[in-house]
Amino acid sequence: MFILNKTHSVANSFLAELRDESIQIDRLRFRENLKRLGILLAYEISKDLSFKPRVVKTSLSETTTAVIADDLVIISILRAAIPFSEGFVSVFDHAEVGFIGAARKEGGEEVEIALDYTAAPDITNKTVIIVDPMLATGKSLVKSMEKLRTNGTPKNVHLASVIAAPEGIEFINKNLDLDFKIWTCALDERLNEMSYIVPGLGDAGDLAFGPKL
Repeated sequence: MFILNKTHSVANSFLAELRDESIQIDRLRFRENLKRLGILLAYEISKDLSFKPRVVKTSLSETTTAVIADDLVIISILRAAIPFSEGFVSVFDHAEVGFIGAARKEGGEEVEIALDYTAAPDITNKTVIIVDPMLATGKSLVKSMEKLRTNGTPKNVHLASVIAAPEGIEFINKNLDLDFKIWTCALDERLNEMSYIVPGLGDAGDLAFGPKL
């Protein structure tokens, strides 16, 4: 598991602004900080990908450089992940992109996840990056991956979040039976009685786009 804020960097400033209730009321800035963290986390994930040599002809000579060899698919968990995934797409600009609509079902004693919308490409032998800013219970990521596997068997999977809870990490490790790695910008303390991350930042979707009915 990779945790971005274990090393001091500009990412900590973006995280601080995302959490600060006096700043996060600026929706444009909130979305921009999510995108920035997506760019930084995509860069870190890129170090774990497969590479191949490519010959490049310059105006003076030729040189060889290593470029990404993996076929990438970025899956955005709607709606909160849209700004975060923009950062990934801007870095992995040749990747295919898919979308899954996942939401909590209201009213139950335990958190249940409804998948209401899926638009995803064939993922057979591809490297899949599932992007969801808040990894709370982990159930939405597990259910999303179960749904995606009807589109093929991936080469490997990267689960990317802005903030994660230990309970969600534990749930994923117990319930996802494939090759995967977890990448997050921050690992927080715990979930509260409503299964929201503490200290967290609130509802990322509402902060990015406005409250929903």
